[in-house]
Amino acid sequence: MGVTGIGGFFFRARDPEAIRAWYVEHLGVGSVPYGSWETQAGPSVFAPFAVDADYFPVDRPWMLNLRVDDLAGLISALRAAGIAVMTNPEWDMPGFGSFARIHDPEGNPIELWQPDDSA
Repeated sequence: MGVTGIGGFFFRARDPEAIRAWYVEHLGVGSVPYGSWETQAGPSVFAPFAVDADYFPVDRPWMLNLRVDDLAGLISALRAAGIAVMTNPEWDMPGFGSFARIHDPEGNPIELWQPDDSA
């Protein structure tokens, strides 16, 4: 008995249909029906942060972290679509993975994580 994985991520949006369409188009997340998509088994992190932590914007109560399999390719596609992508070598952790960050059209922070093969 216990939790076997994350069953969903629910959040409020000023324009739910437009934000859903953005996630589908640029990240392949939240297709219809009901915003679902098939995920691959792999690591997930559940980590509360202190209210004043600077890991993501203090004015945001959450940051979505999405596991990806081709970070470099996704970064290229996002930039080609005019989406600002932030990278920082200090974010990458050998043995754990590589990271990039973007924001959706409503300013919500999204971290993209490509786990190392050993993660």
